[in-house]
Amino acid sequence: MKTRTNIKNQESLSILGFGAMRLPKIGKLIDEEASEKMIISAIERGVNYFDTAYVYQNGKSEIVLGKILAKGYRDRVNIATKMPPFMIRKTADFDKIFNIQLQRLQTDRIDYYLIHMLMDVSTWDRLKGLGILEWISEKKKSGQIRNLGFSFHGTQQEFLKIIDAYDWDFTQIQYNFIDEFNQAGKTGLLYAASKGIPVIIMEPLRGGKIVFGLPKEVDKIWKEMTPERSVVEWALRWVWNHPQVLLLLSGMSTQEQVDDNIRIADIAAANTLSIQELALFDKAREIIREKTKVPCTACGYCMPCPHGVDIPAVFAAYNDKYLNNKGFSAMFTYMQNTGAMTKHPAYASLCQSCHACEPHCPQSIQISDRMKDVKDDLEGPFFKPIAYLGSKFMG
Repeated sequence: MKTRTNIKNQESLSILGFGAMRLPKIGKLIDEEASEKMIISAIERGVNYFDTAYVYQNGKSEIVLGKILAKGYRDRVNIATKMPPFMIRKTADFDKIFNIQLQRLQTDRIDYYLIHMLMDVSTWDRLKGLGILEWISEKKKSGQIRNLGFSFHGTQQEFLKIIDAYDWDFTQIQYNFIDEFNQAGKTGLLYAASKGIPVIIMEPLRGGKIVFGLPKEVDKIWKEMTPERSVVEWALRWVWNHPQVLLLLSGMSTQEQVDDNIRIADIAAANTLSIQELALFDKAREIIREKTKVPCTACGYCMPCPHGVDIPAVFAAYNDKYLNNKGFSAMFTYMQNTGAMTKHPAYASLCQSCHACEPHCPQSIQISDRMKDVKDDLEGPFFKPIAYLGSKFMG
């Protein structure tokens, strides 16, 4: 496994990090046996950075990762996890959440600790008012936190303010060839690097959206250039082509994904894509952006909806209609995605515009407004009669 050097502490980190937000499931529970095989396989092949968070998979991600690493692997890897700032209401909450995380992860230290989804400098100011600077200083002195950073979803302007607000050990941003100029974007990447702050990349495949359901025009672009190279390889190599990137995180759910990502990591390097190849990404980006209706990555932070809407599934069907030029058949895809013909439907018209989901969306999507768009587009006059008849037929 190739490594890159963290310029802040001179440690070598694998260029591929294991994102533990999408561990495989059996029903609603994490498949611990499959997860263990994947994680150990990654460690044995050189992956030494594992990323989780307090809220991932309802807190079970930290528990499962800790259980696996406690079997003799802890000292071979770096653990990264995140503090949810929206759950910090008083000073005592810092220790309360952190201690739970140490217990879940079965460890006495966190190697890379992040403030999760820090979207604006005012949130950082609020945390400072609660004493986070003193708390971090104490944790660093005790060795319980080795490096402090933040993961970011917000505007470029806010990212630059946050970068300048503290002497961060690292930062984590969403970056892929579609989002080169979104959120922190390339400007944020270069600015952080210019200040000597290592940058870790999340969503290199935009939650899988870059891989599945792309327009045929985009598939054609890749195949005409290098037929044997997969979309995953194109996308990951684009990120690793940036020398400012310390590592990228891939949220892997299958052993096949682990194997493929490691294979690509073994051949990827900075500044190796040609001018002609980089131009293809510009073409692909424009096609995808023109056809994508909602920039949802299916992260699930908006869930559960108090009114039963499956928000990621709704947006997936909506985007699929336009990315793949679907006509009437789009309604049936939408019905399948949202369980419209079951006893527990989850379609857009169930939305009550309570807006409870919106503060949690990393992409800042106005979810309630977009639900109305989906309803108008995909829930025509035949939608509910067909859904009703289908539910009767299916029992």
